[in-house]
Amino acid sequence: MSSFAYAASSSSLMNILGSSPTPAGYSAGGSTLPAVGGAVGGAAGTSWTSGEALMMGGSIMSVFGAVNSAIGSFYAADSQKTQLKMQAQNQRFQAQMSAINARGAEMQAQQSLLAGERAIGQYTMGAGQRRASATASMAARGIQGGVGSAREVTASMDLIKEIDKLTISSNAVRQAEAARAQRINYINQGVIAGTSANNLMATAGTISPYSSSFSSLLGSASSIGSTWATQRRMDELVAAQSQRRF
Repeated sequence: MSSFAYAASSSSLMNILGSSPTPAGYSAGGSTLPAVGGAVGGAAGTSWTSGEALMMGGSIMSVFGAVNSAIGSFYAADSQKTQLKMQAQNQRFQAQMSAINARGAEMQAQQSLLAGERAIGQYTMGAGQRRASATASMAARGIQGGVGSAREVTASMDLIKEIDKLTISSNAVRQAEAARAQRINYINQGVIAGTSANNLMATAGTISPYSSSFSSLLGSASSIGSTWATQRRMDELVAAQSQRRF
């Protein structure tokens, strides 16, 4: 073969090598070219490390969020418990005030009855004086008492006195019964308020801020673990798909 033909064949071979992909580890011109798979693997390794860093940062933020949520649950439960206790104290105060009002209503009823008795006594004294004056007046005029018109007059005065006494007594009893009915209402209000106070305290006793915060942490931990596992699985699938492609 001539030198001209050898040069032409060498030039054609170099053109073919230059236009076609170079195999992994092929030496051209004294320099070994890097393997395609190695370059891709390095890039994939760099991408995986960045994904792990991002995932770790997200997990740390999730942990901080879980802690803040637990603290918020603690103070929310503590606030609710305090409010229930305050409401129970208010109900107990209402029960005590109802008991005081009930005692006051009973005293008012007794005072009404006592005032009625005094009014009857004063009226009876006045009626007796008027009857005695009428009897003396008739005797001074020579009218015989106990017979005829004199008897009718004194009988009428006695009847009016009894009617007025019954009226005074009836009014006193009516006032006393109204006060005692109010007393019953106060007693019922006190019983209801006391029952409400006991129920509120029982409800407050079932609330535990520590349990609420622990439950919040458990829920957050479950969510974080599920998210972490899902992200890890997604990264593994992406890495496997990348290796399969190259």
